[in-house]
Amino acid sequence: MLIAPIHKDLVQYLKSHSLEKKFQKQALLISRYFRHPSLHTEILEPKDLKIYSFRVDKKYRAIFIFIAPEIIEVIDINNHYN
Repeated sequence: MLIAPIHKDLVQYLKSHSLEKKFQKQALLISRYFRHPSLHTEILEPKDLKIYSFRVDKKYRAIFIFIAPEIIEVIDINNHYN
């Protein structure tokens, strides 16, 4: 699976929250195995929108969509508990 390049504002968000290394590690995992247990990948409600998330760390999640059968685009990274 491929991950489309993330937008500049998301890169800045990762930098401002010191998440670059954690995100890269998780991005590598999702590119190899979409359902890797440490990703906690889930489809978000409402399910018919087909928006997913994976864990960057215990506090932050990356929100993504499929833009092609084997390509995902991260559309947001946020604090899971806010």
